[in-house]
Amino acid sequence: MNDKYTKLTDYIKQLSSVIIAFSGGVDSTLLAKAAFDALGDKALAVTAVSRSYPEKEREEAARFASQIGIRHDFIESDELAIEEFVQNTPDRCYYCKKALFGMLKDMADREGIKYIIDGTNADDIKDYRPGRKAAKEFGIVSPFLELGFTKQDIRDVSKDLGLPTWDKPAYACLASRFPYGEEITDEKLRKVDMAEDYLQRLGFKGIRVRNHGDMARIELQQEDIPRMLDDDIRQNVVNMLKSIGYSYVSLDLQGYRKGSMNEVL
Repeated sequence: MNDKYTKLTDYIKQLSSVIIAFSGGVDSTLLAKAAFDALGDKALAVTAVSRSYPEKEREEAARFASQIGIRHDFIESDELAIEEFVQNTPDRCYYCKKALFGMLKDMADREGIKYIIDGTNADDIKDYRPGRKAAKEFGIVSPFLELGFTKQDIRDVSKDLGLPTWDKPAYACLASRFPYGEEITDEKLRKVDMAEDYLQRLGFKGIRVRNHGDMARIELQQEDIPRMLDDDIRQNVVNMLKSIGYSYVSLDLQGYRKGSMNEVL
C-alpha cells in the first residue's frame, strides 16, 4: 500500500469518529476514502447543497460516496441569506464557511461524532483563504495539511487507489467567479453555471467563466486557447453566452489560474 496513504489512514484512525466536509472533489474524495478505510461506519461524508454548488457536482458526490461505500448525507446551505456573501466582501468565504461548519458541528453533536475534517492541503495555504479562519474557530482538522500533502500528492495517491477523481479539474464554488464588491444573486449564479456547463460539454476542462457585470471573461487551460479561436466554436460560444444574458464575451489571454479574482487584493 502507498506509504502516504498508510500515514493518512493511521492519522484518521486516531480521531475515532469523523464527519468529512465532502464536495466530491479531488481532495475530499480521497479524504472520504481514507476515513472509510480507517473508521468504517464511524465516518460520515456530508455534502452541503447550495446555489453556488452545481447539480452536476452534487450528483458526482453522491456517486463517488456510493463507490467508496461511506455513509453519506446532504445538508442545505442558504448562502444567499448571508449578507456578506451577497455583498461579496473580500472575506466572503469566512462567513460562508462559518455557516457551513456551524451546521456540521450541530450534526456532529447530534451524531456523537468527535471531529470534523476537511480537505485543505499544503498548497491551499499559499493562496488567500479567509475560510481558514472559520476552520480554526470550529476546530476543524485538516489531515492533508497536518501531514504535508500537496495537491499533486493527493492526485498521485488517488490514482494509485483507482479513484475516479484523480484527474478531476480543480473546482471552486461559483461565488468565486465574481469580483469582490459585485453583488451575488441567484440569477447571476445560474448564469455562470449555465455558461460553464456549456463549455464543459464542448470538451473544455478546468475552465472558469468570470462574471464582470454584463461581461463574461472566459479562462481556459493554455493549450485550449487556440481551439476556442476556431470560428465555429468561437461564434457558438458567443451566441450561447449572449442568449443567457451576457452582453459581452471575452477570452482571457492569460488562461486559467487559481484564485485570479484575488489578484486585485
